[in-house]
Amino acid sequence: MELLQTLRNVVVLLHLVGFAVLFGAWVVEAAARRYQATRVMNLGLLVAAVAGLALAAPWGLDGDLNYTKIGIKLVVLVVIGALIGISSSRARKGSPMPAGVFWLVGALTLFNAGIAVLW
Repeated sequence: MELLQTLRNVVVLLHLVGFAVLFGAWVVEAAARRYQATRVMNLGLLVAAVAGLALAAPWGLDGDLNYTKIGIKLVVLVVIGALIGISSSRARKGSPMPAGVFWLVGALTLFNAGIAVLW
């Protein structure tokens, strides 16, 4: 059981690293006033999503999973991914990301982390 708990803790760490990469890349772009999605944001989103899905699996440890929380976090993650994907597609066509969408990505990313910590 101890090995399983250690493995789960490593996955939690990877999930946090994914969030940090996503939010950190967003903060860098916000500070530079470049309202655009980047590959680093996509990478952070991917790491957070894969680790989050792994955490949503039953690990055989004590305690029940909060499926409502998992569902809400997944929906928010999909919305963030959609906004980043649409913005990346628009950027390839030469159309900038609307500032409101950029700020929404940051707010939703922080909201998703807040759900994880405060719920």
